[in-house]
Amino acid sequence: QVQLVESGGGLVQPGGSLRLSCAPCGNIFFAINRMGWYRQAPGKARDLVAAITPDGATNYGDSVKGRFAISRDNAKDTVILQMNSLKSEDTAVYYCYVQSRGSGTFYWGLGTQVTVSS
Repeated sequence: QVQLVESGGGLVQPGGSLRLSCAPCGNIFFAINRMGWYRQAPGKARDLVAAITPDGATNYGDSVKGRFAISRDNAKDTVILQMNSLKSEDTAVYYCYVQSRGSGTFYWGLGTQVTVSS
């Protein structure tokens, strides 16, 4: 099982920013298709935050468009989520993933807590 390591979560005030990163603990021995982030708040469904293809095409959940930006470093197998203008409703556990190009399998991180509160 691929182990993904997330960092950058924490407590931030409304209007503030956080930068999340996610990378494999070790080397990945398959080609990676999409990479991205989902989030889940207590009592809520897990929703797409952002995804990015190997050539840099992106898509975002409606609630974060214009505020979040996803990027990737293919050489380092790393995916970044820059979160700006944070709102209380952004509070959730954020999960990163990588998708195998060959099998389509999703590999998930354990999640990192983001709390937006004054």
